[in-house]
Amino acid sequence: MDDAGRFIAGLPKAELHIHIEGSLELRFGSIEALRAAYRFANLQDFLDLYYEGMRVLLHEQDFHDLAMAYFRKAAAQNVRHAEIFFDPQGHTGRGVGFKTVIDGLSRAQADAERQFGVTSALILCFLRHLDEADAERTLDAALPWRDRFIGVGLDSSEKGHPPSKFERVFARARGLGLHAVAHAGEEGPAEYVREALDLLKVERIDHGNRALDDAELILRLAREQVPLTVCPLSNLRLCVVPDLEDHPLRRMLRAGLVATINSDDPAYFGGYINENLAALSLGREEMMTVARNGFRAAFLDDATKERHLKVLDAYGLSGA
Repeated sequence: MDDAGRFIAGLPKAELHIHIEGSLELRFGSIEALRAAYRFANLQDFLDLYYEGMRVLLHEQDFHDLAMAYFRKAAAQNVRHAEIFFDPQGHTGRGVGFKTVIDGLSRAQADAERQFGVTSALILCFLRHLDEADAERTLDAALPWRDRFIGVGLDSSEKGHPPSKFERVFARARGLGLHAVAHAGEEGPAEYVREALDLLKVERIDHGNRALDDAELILRLAREQVPLTVCPLSNLRLCVVPDLEDHPLRRMLRAGLVATINSDDPAYFGGYINENLAALSLGREEMMTVARNGFRAAFLDDATKERHLKVLDAYGLSGA
């Protein structure tokens, strides 16, 4: 391992954009078969395999084991806190009860904190290719377990499914005290980012790459310090960027945006958070900045954020 790799390995991190179903490591008969299956031309190609893969998740123990496998990798990569997306509609729509999903995931959260010291929170995502009425029913089904998740998000196929489609259910969720985030500006236009801010009133934008197409929006994101949860290897594998040398992360940082680095669906895109950090060949100060941004953008209380930031700053000063 070179110096940069050692620095990344020891860097304390928060991960804010991880789909737990996207950490499911599917088995293929050969490396060639795996590579063929994971060759994506766009987001929809990936989603087709993603939804097929989650069919193996049937029982509470399956969800526990899935989450524990992620937590084990996260702990090994020095993730101190993770805010994890889950897609209940992808399970309830095939007959798996919400209770089965939430019980398995929350039991893994407790086990991971006890075994690895990794804290975490769950964010319930609505599938945007389904209608808002389905999202409303999902929120209804989740309410008996309101204490088990901290926010709502929006994911799945972006093109043709603007954030405005879900304005009412997000307003209801915010009224329940839930945080709000949304995927926007991955394949959709900059206008989707603006809709997510103005109509869904989100506190973070997941991805947000296309916001850089709009100079006024860049200034707004910088002024309001809206975090962006950026996923480099995902962007490469889904052809959002042509190559990582042209990835917009550095441009985001230069513009004063609160950009963070995350793994998205690591089993499909070739790496967890450390691999995503390494893929951009960032300098140490840039890595420290995105790590600070991760803790700053987390839905943690101020005292906990400050504790994490002090540990991070001490690591940066240690010359590791």
